[in-house]
Amino acid sequence: MDIKELYSIFCKYPTITTDSRICSRGSIFFALKGDRFNGNLFAEKSLEAGCSYAVVDEWDDDNKDDRVIKVDNVLRTLQQLANYHRKKLKIAIIAVTGTNGKTTTKELIAISLSRKFKVAFTQGNFNNHIGVPLTLLSMDKSHEIGVVEMGASHPGDIKELCEIAEPDYGIITNVGRAHLEGFGTFENVISTKGELFDFIREHEGKVFVNRDNKILFDLSDGMDRILYGKNDPTLFASGSIADATPFLEFDWSFFDSSYRVKTRLVGEYNFDNAIAAVAISKFFGINAERISSALEEYQPTNYRSQFMRTDKNDLIIDTYNANPTSMKTSLDFFTSITTTLPKMVILGEMKELGAVSKEEHIKMIDYLRKQPYDLIYLVGSVFKDLVNSEDDFRCFENVEELIDDLKREPVNKHYIFLKGSHSIQLEKAIGHL
Repeated sequence: MDIKELYSIFCKYPTITTDSRICSRGSIFFALKGDRFNGNLFAEKSLEAGCSYAVVDEWDDDNKDDRVIKVDNVLRTLQQLANYHRKKLKIAIIAVTGTNGKTTTKELIAISLSRKFKVAFTQGNFNNHIGVPLTLLSMDKSHEIGVVEMGASHPGDIKELCEIAEPDYGIITNVGRAHLEGFGTFENVISTKGELFDFIREHEGKVFVNRDNKILFDLSDGMDRILYGKNDPTLFASGSIADATPFLEFDWSFFDSSYRVKTRLVGEYNFDNAIAAVAISKFFGINAERISSALEEYQPTNYRSQFMRTDKNDLIIDTYNANPTSMKTSLDFFTSITTTLPKMVILGEMKELGAVSKEEHIKMIDYLRKQPYDLIYLVGSVFKDLVNSEDDFRCFENVEELIDDLKREPVNKHYIFLKGSHSIQLEKAIGHL
């Protein structure tokens, strides 16, 4: 079956699922395969559960069922269908990538644009070779703009996602030292994120660029670009930080009027994300009051730069992900906060750093030795193996060990910052803080 025929079926049954446990009536099941699962084994179950069709690449030809669509490669077919659908929709697609802040930026853009348009945007972190096609296939003719987050862990990833989504506009939030296990070098991180600009340049689209980021400014040289940044009224969108203790407040101007935006985002490092959303929203014709109110209403979730006050302590929780760049930036901010409470940090190790993992964790330990924190707890085997006996740190192999310690010796009346890679699961300790 070619993509045109499959698309005609999709138009009648426009709900896609890749999970045989979630099969709404009239949906199409795509039997994806991975290292530890094979969706083909659940195709019949999906049909029994309510799916109208199942797309497979493994099937006994003697088992005749008109509801089963056999293709050469299910994942590739999903991606081709998404691209075909994207072309049919003919709406503006904004692609968002970057080492840090892309999810927050994506959500700020979406909530602000929603003040004027019907916007479809990436849910959660569905930002890879499966998530991007599913995001595109969730869009319909009622949508006017799509905001698509793109993640990468290997060279070529962003190029592949751009070929599927064909974005008209793009923004790279920043580039940092993350996923080095897959990228190999920081230079490969830069070139991979730059694949978004390469696609936009080739297809004569437009990019939004942080003027204060030299790497991104240089990468976008010669492109049709909109510049934004800090403390520079000559830029298309600019602002200045008013406060960040802990919630970010900033001022920005729209012609002769100035606006103070009091966000629920923790940390001055979120300014770049917010002013990027201002720039894109302003470009698409959202008025200043609507932009400002949208940014104020946004409530971060999924333990991304969240402030929480418990019966025991004040917490800043940023446990969704971590890399050397984001961890150092976050800790610098936490150190700068003025408070009467003693400060404590709970850090989980940084994953996917490959050959430089030991080096980067040693740098982080050296940084921590110079900080005036009352308590420092480190979680993960890499940290545990590198800390010296004379260091006044507490080290734990995993979050379960940390929780056991917190039960034995509760921490009270502290200002606590938690950050680590998602797989460390530091959020499990929140209930004990």
